[in-house]
Amino acid sequence: MSDYQLRPWQEGDDLQLMQLWPDAENVHASVFRAKLGEEPSHQWQRTVVVEHHGVPVAAGTAYETSLHSSRLWAYVEVAPDHRRRGLGGRILAALREAAAEAPSGVTALRSKVVPGSSGAGFAQWAGLSSIQRTRMVRIEAGALPPQPLHEDASGRTTQAVEDLATGSLELTRVLWDFYRRVHAWDPPAEQTLGQVNRLFLSDEAEAYGAIVLRRDVVRAEREGQRAPISAFAVSYRPLDADAPDREVSDGEATEVLLGYDVEHQEAGEALQQLIALLVYQYPVVIEVDDSMEVLARIADALVHRGSAGVEEETLVVAEAQ
Repeated sequence: MSDYQLRPWQEGDDLQLMQLWPDAENVHASVFRAKLGEEPSHQWQRTVVVEHHGVPVAAGTAYETSLHSSRLWAYVEVAPDHRRRGLGGRILAALREAAAEAPSGVTALRSKVVPGSSGAGFAQWAGLSSIQRTRMVRIEAGALPPQPLHEDASGRTTQAVEDLATGSLELTRVLWDFYRRVHAWDPPAEQTLGQVNRLFLSDEAEAYGAIVLRRDVVRAEREGQRAPISAFAVSYRPLDADAPDREVSDGEATEVLLGYDVEHQEAGEALQQLIALLVYQYPVVIEVDDSMEVLARIADALVHRGSAGVEEETLVVAEAQ
């Protein structure tokens, strides 16, 4: 192994690595590859490279994030012709050694892998175990028939569908409450509402529309209050939406973040009403963590009957803290 040298990241390594590495196995690998680089000024990160006769063939990085700060994200990749020579383990050991000196004191690692992939096998070898499953589920147009809004005994509609601006303070609060509750398995750090909006609802996040389903509308109007939100949906522009040669296909699905009031007993029905509205004419793609229990059950039922399909499945794997 003397012809393999471990060293810090250098400018230009990315261009040389991409000449040896094949296309990324999945979108998460693409995201992690983009993180390879020198340490930024606003957060801790360490990236190392293994070179063979002066040519970079493998790299890995570990870095902090402000949203989920209890573990470090980590990624390791080795060129196919240089695998099974212990390079991944060597890089991981270097990252763990560097993490022990991180200012935050956080040393536990986490990553994202696709079940059955080489990354999943390496994570298992390295002692990282699954803490969450995430699926990207495509729900086809017409998967659910239109769902009528509830009425009271007098025939007054007790629910309302409403467009909300993505800058809405109310929507930001509701989204953040949902996010924290379904991420108890990896608790997010405290964020200001401005930070939450920037992360999930801003132009920077590519959010371009939101609708909500409200309940108890009649009572809320009588009491001079805003009716509570049972479920919400935020739509996002494709990352390559502005590409000059991009062509939109007839069956292209819109990516949507679906959330709900986890305390509401009829959250499942509210979600189905909102999904039926979303897919009335066009398909959507939603992200479903197993921790989103109500949404996960609906997704499972739609997949089981063939009205939806899983486009991608990912495991979040992590070291014990």
